[in-house]
Amino acid sequence: MLRMNQLSKVFRTHMIETHALRELSMHVREGEFVAVTGPSGSGKTTFLNIAGLLETFTAGEYHLDGVDVRGLNDDARSRLRNEKIGFIFQGFNLIPDLNLFDNVDVPLRYRGFKAPERRRRIEEALAKVGLASRMKHYPSELSGGQQQRVAIARALAGEPRLLLADEPTGNLDSLMARGVMELLESINEQGTTIVMVTHDHELAARAQRNVHIIDGQVSDLDDGPRLAAPRPAAAAANPAAAVNA
Repeated sequence: MLRMNQLSKVFRTHMIETHALRELSMHVREGEFVAVTGPSGSGKTTFLNIAGLLETFTAGEYHLDGVDVRGLNDDARSRLRNEKIGFIFQGFNLIPDLNLFDNVDVPLRYRGFKAPERRRRIEEALAKVGLASRMKHYPSELSGGQQQRVAIARALAGEPRLLLADEPTGNLDSLMARGVMELLESINEQGTTIVMVTHDHELAARAQRNVHIIDGQVSDLDDGPRLAAPRPAAAAANPAAAVNA
């Protein structure tokens, strides 16, 4: 799904060169749930931005779902990103003046889907995160955990092959964070590949595989999939229930 070989990213000004990534190599198989960890300034965000086609890279190779992204122009990169990738951010990035239905609808409108197809995708995505009954509510009427679930629904509505999550539990308390993690696990079990950047080692341990980045390089690569930590029976039966608070 994601294959990076000897990837480098250098930010240059007229006086300074900053090496954000240094010949980083990483492969993520289709259907994996990979957690990326590392200290602040290690290159995790740059890696995620390049993986999401939000930034270009200086050297190396990057194949996304078999497509070599080198040399793609902005329009081609945007099309590939919109077709293949969903994003979840630490800040929920919901539009306060729009209800849940319309928040999830925004990226679908940009992709040009007709109204019946958009409605189907929105209703299915909100049902997956346990918020189908609240689609006419506004973000201010929801808890933090619920708002993050709306952000997840917005990503899922595009039916992405790859879900990129940047500190998706960073603004949540521990109970809500566990609930969001259980929801992501459920989404992964349905076949979506997930790459999650996190500082939370407890949550990272629940991913199938961990990759540790320091100074723009992979310093610790767990190259084999493993079983995620077991989930409580009640949460496993209804992953959305744990983040209803």
